[in-house]
Amino acid sequence: MVYFAGLIGLLLFLTAEARIGNSSESPFCTETKECLLYDLLCQTDDYEVRHYDAAKWVTTDEESYVFDKATYTAFMRLFKYINGSNNDGVKIDMTAPVIIKVQEKKRIWQSAIYTLSFLLPSAYQNDPPQPTDNKVYFTDLPDMKVYARTYGGYMVSLTTAYNSMQLKKQLDRAQASYNTEYYYAVGYDSPMKIMNRHNEVWYIAEGEPVCPSSP
Repeated sequence: MVYFAGLIGLLLFLTAEARIGNSSESPFCTETKECLLYDLLCQTDDYEVRHYDAAKWVTTDEESYVFDKATYTAFMRLFKYINGSNNDGVKIDMTAPVIIKVQEKKRIWQSAIYTLSFLLPSAYQNDPPQPTDNKVYFTDLPDMKVYARTYGGYMVSLTTAYNSMQLKKQLDRAQASYNTEYYYAVGYDSPMKIMNRHNEVWYIAEGEPVCPSSP
């Protein structure tokens, strides 16, 4: 019985790790060794429905009136962590994507807290080195299904807001249930990459995802 329980635990561990894989398995991850992989459940002309396994991320929050300023500050804080600002002093490989949790219903004159996360590589999913900056912490995102809309160019406040609004309209038209309190802005490319950039916005599905057929 103990052996059986141990075997089940090992299988669950291997299944979870398998979804953080070689970037060659994803057409979006062109600059990193590892990438967050997913199962495509269905797609329309406007969006995809994906399933992601649970994963551990390194995370930081930044309050600002402006998306672009907050994400730059937060990105550099996490970049220091993976470049050795941790208790072990180790350098950790960059992964893709980078995700930014954006709260809905923010008014122009109000500041907001933007939560930016780097995916931890498979080697550090279970025991990552502790950060030396108290503004950096770990987040365990659960197994989830998301509605994803893709777009090119650079991920800035205007493109992010526009594409989240478009995805929201498409989901409302399809009568889909999703978390309306926040969305994720998702980037796969470094600033140095000019052509064929890939960005996304995600809404977390609630209940059974909706994926109507094209007319």
